[in-house]
Amino acid sequence: MANHMQFGFQDASSPIMEELVEFHDHALMTALAICSLVLYLLTMMLTEKLSSNTVDAQEIELVWTILPAMVLIMLALPSLRILYMMDEINEPDLTLKAIGHQWYWTYEYTDFKDLTFDSYMTPTADLPMGHFRLLEVDHRVIVPMESLVRVIVTADDVLHSWAVPSLGVKTDAIPGRLNQTSFTATRPGVFYGQCSEICGANHSFMPIVVESAPLANFENWSSLLSS
Repeated sequence: MANHMQFGFQDASSPIMEELVEFHDHALMTALAICSLVLYLLTMMLTEKLSSNTVDAQEIELVWTILPAMVLIMLALPSLRILYMMDEINEPDLTLKAIGHQWYWTYEYTDFKDLTFDSYMTPTADLPMGHFRLLEVDHRVIVPMESLVRVIVTADDVLHSWAVPSLGVKTDAIPGRLNQTSFTATRPGVFYGQCSEICGANHSFMPIVVESAPLANFENWSSLLSS
């Protein structure tokens, strides 16, 4: 859960999010090295007198042509690797369908019979003590931890976006189209997200709550909900 003094990402709760945070740090250190080098060169040019050898040196031109290409490769290869990992969905353990409406979510557990429910934001007046305002819902999405969950995302009316930062998931919900993503929650916990596509007057009131639980707890919950 993010807080008002936080400058970085939320704690990663899935392998994909861990990869994204690592790539962010890698790209940030590369940008820091480039800025430091440029600042050093600017300082040298302003404080030192340039000789004719420095102005006409072909070696320097060769370096400042090859070096940026190498930097781009260093950034592109990890980025492409993560993109392919995010698109790779092999034999999911559970399939969840998320349907966006104005302004609530409908969830269908397609692997179970008649396991469908709507998820509305909990009004502030009904919010239990200790829960987060504008982020809590009346029905949470429960998933088994350490299991590959495929999420099929669509919308019923306008564009929405199903996003949970801690799990590294953000997929657009488009009417008439099915998009899919996946995640594996590596630890038990409650993870919060929101609709990340402006979808109307109450766009800010479409929270998403995913609760990761042990498999036995998930089976008990699904049995109670379907009965």
